[in-house]
Amino acid sequence: MARSKRFVALVALLAALSLVVAGCGGKTETGGTGGEKETVTVKIGVISPFTGDVAALGLGIKNGATLAIDEANADPELQELGVKIEGMFVDDAADPKTAVNGATQLTSDPAVVGVVGHLNSGCSIPASAKYNEAGIVQISPASTNPKLTQQGFKNVFRVCTIDTVQGSFAGDFAVDKLGAKSVAVISDSTPYGDGLADEFAKQFQARGGKVVSRDKIQLKDQDFKALVTKIQGLKPDLIYFGGMYTEGGLISKQAKEAGLRVPLMGGDGLYTQQFIDIAGAANAEGDIATSVGLPLDQQPKGQEFKAAFEKKFPGTNIEAYDTYAYDATMVIVEAIKKVAKEMGADKLATPAGKQAIIDAVAKTDYDGVTGKVAFDEYGDTTNKAITAYIVKGGAFVPYEQ
Repeated sequence: MARSKRFVALVALLAALSLVVAGCGGKTETGGTGGEKETVTVKIGVISPFTGDVAALGLGIKNGATLAIDEANADPELQELGVKIEGMFVDDAADPKTAVNGATQLTSDPAVVGVVGHLNSGCSIPASAKYNEAGIVQISPASTNPKLTQQGFKNVFRVCTIDTVQGSFAGDFAVDKLGAKSVAVISDSTPYGDGLADEFAKQFQARGGKVVSRDKIQLKDQDFKALVTKIQGLKPDLIYFGGMYTEGGLISKQAKEAGLRVPLMGGDGLYTQQFIDIAGAANAEGDIATSVGLPLDQQPKGQEFKAAFEKKFPGTNIEAYDTYAYDATMVIVEAIKKVAKEMGADKLATPAGKQAIIDAVAKTDYDGVTGKVAFDEYGDTTNKAITAYIVKGGAFVPYEQ
């Protein structure tokens, strides 16, 4: 009887050990027949604001990443490698503190081998330290402040271009296309908004334009009547706003209602139908937003993406960063496939596997929806395309003149 009990205990111990070993590489699933390959499940974290004032853009990132993960899991190559990918979705509420807590949540899960996020530079920058400490790749589809990739972290990348490119483009555009000679500049006191406004103002002045005022607002401010009255007395040709669509839409609305009927211009944070809805179509008419990359119908695989997106999310708008989130996710997927081939699926979630994924991402040469995806020595995209959009008839359309 004693020997029998010891035998049972030994079997139980070996079974427990086998579960621990399997857990090191994420969940392991075995097919119904003994000859089928085991499947290792790893996770890609997706973190952006899914609630709050800029949720439209954050939910767009979630949708783009979800579509990529679904398509990856249907890929026979990934299946043959014995890998399944799950999305782990975390709401950062566009708040830096919440973003850092979310990064801690993601890096605490050993199955997370990469992160797509964040939307806001003010969230990406502090959270990036957590991903760096954990040795996990981070690819932002939308954070444009240059500081993100200037911290010396080798695990941090982005598929969108940066404020120095977009702000400079906007400064030239205001002079060359709009004929503006004077501008009132406003920013929302975030790294994104301040950085974009700084770059715009610098280039606008370099081209001979005059910045008649420079003001800052705070996120969630709603009453801009005093600011509008001040700017109105300076008679600028243009208002430039570095910030997101909620505050930008309110500024446009209150400026036009006060009789200050000059265009409001801003960056990619304005490029959503939500901006027009908040401002009101009549007030937003003629307002301008620049955004990273090309219009969807000019992106190399834009029509394919649109068809797949509309099938997956019927009735949902495609937002500014959806294709960038898709490409960021697919870059991580391609790195996962490469490492699984070289090291085995069971090594993906180990420290060595995660480092190999970072190294593979750094060498990316991927034909994405948005175009060729590759990174320079800092982790910035080599794709510097910017497009200007104007509100006409209640919608943003590419600016043509």
